[in-house]
Amino acid sequence: MIEIDAHGLVSAARQLHTPNQDQRPEAIDISLVVIHNISLPPGQYGGDGVLQLFTNRLDKDAHPYYASIHQLRVSAHFFIRRDGELIQFVPCEQRAWHAGVSSWQQRERCNDFSVGIELEGSDDEPFMAPQYETLNLLLGGLRQRYPIAAVVGHSDIAPGRKTDPGPYFDWSRLSAATDLIAIAH
Repeated sequence: MIEIDAHGLVSAARQLHTPNQDQRPEAIDISLVVIHNISLPPGQYGGDGVLQLFTNRLDKDAHPYYASIHQLRVSAHFFIRRDGELIQFVPCEQRAWHAGVSSWQQRERCNDFSVGIELEGSDDEPFMAPQYETLNLLLGGLRQRYPIAAVVGHSDIAPGRKTDPGPYFDWSRLSAATDLIAIAH
């Protein structure tokens, strides 16, 4: 299990600050985990594109795809690389900008009450064993710190608009660390 401190920081994670965060509404329980996938450039892994996007430093001329997304102001709490490295952009106590227009069980604005976890990947190929290992450790830590009630995909909270984590995400690989957490699949 990964320990999460009172501020929502994980000492085991590499910390990269993003300005793309703000305060959560008062008296909101962090009760949802949203799983995403991302790779920049699309389908390529190991580069700095995601880190640059989440910290507003993406060079629009570095790749043709970047010209259409460099102006986005998005973030997630965590990013898990293919080798299992954990990077934290936003303390869990703050609101990351990962869900967009979203709803879960009649609650709108999922950013208000969720933690966003990006997995380096795409809808087109399987995720790696080290990613599931890190994800399970992180989910265990989140469950210890917060009243997490469900783990869902971005596609579950924004159906028709989002498809991630995609068909290759193996929900059955989420471990007993998620015991008592409803899994959307």
